Amino acid sequence: MKYSFLILAIVLLSCSGNKTVKVKGSDTEVNLAVQFAEAFHRYKPSLFVSVSGGGSGLGIASLLNGTADIANASRRINDKELALFREKGIALDSFIFAQDAIAFIVSDDLPLASISTRQLADVLSGKARNWEQITGKRLPVNIYGRQSNSGTHDFVKDRLHISFSPQAKQMNGNAQILEAIRADHSGIGYVGAGYVIHGANRGIKVLPVYTTDKAAAVSPLDAAKIAAGKYFFQRPLFQYFRAKDSIQVRPFIAFEQSPEGQKIINVGGYYPAKK
Repeated sequence: MKYSFLILAIVLLSCSGNKTVKVKGSDTEVNLAVQFAEAFHRYKPSLFVSVSGGGSGLGIASLLNGTADIANASRRINDKELALFREKGIALDSFIFAQDAIAFIVSDDLPLASISTRQLADVLSGKARNWEQITGKRLPVNIYGRQSNSGTHDFVKDRLHISFSPQAKQMNGNAQILEAIRADHSGIGYVGAGYVIHGANRGIKVLPVYTTDKAAAVSPLDAAKIAAGKYFFQRPLFQYFRAKDSIQVRPFIAFEQSPEGQKIINVGGYYPAKK
């Protein structure tokens, strides 16, 4: 998107008198959204973009009740949520602004170099409660995941066609999962790949994933494989907003789609949206 559109949109927003755009939702997208907001503020110091997480479900609920202007969501809005917007007569607009890959992480001293989707399903569902059958090392499996309002939680569950083990520990966000895995040598967790690319992988190991015994294991950190759509757990990242607020939020969205915005996506450990 050309910068001429970005400049026009900023002028329109300035005329509206609204000086803050509130972005809420997906914890996966928080770091990226903060980077966008900080860079965008340099273009328009009088315009503030506030960013907070809490999960995709919270972001969509906040958009519904008017406490957010943009909802970050690492999943598509579901039918129940859409029905609530229709009941209130709220028309929605959305776009995919980036791609993310889910990284499955374990302690760096767990003797495991890669993992299959079948093994992940067994481990995360609680069918496999000990690492011995996968690694040969007798250790109880401890699962660190997200809460049920998380788009990442839903994505992993749906992709593997499982229900999570009742013993899975529900964490508030990616940072907590990383810390838990560093402290628990028999734990397994899942986070957005962007959280483990820039120095956050101390004490942990990212597991490449394969789908069959004959398939090569693919790392969520392999940009070329992500671009080719070869990683089993890659997904689009969404932003939802009220159609009537299009002029208000469009400047920020235009910046995300600009060349500088695309550079922020790459540097931040995320991947450009597929065209």
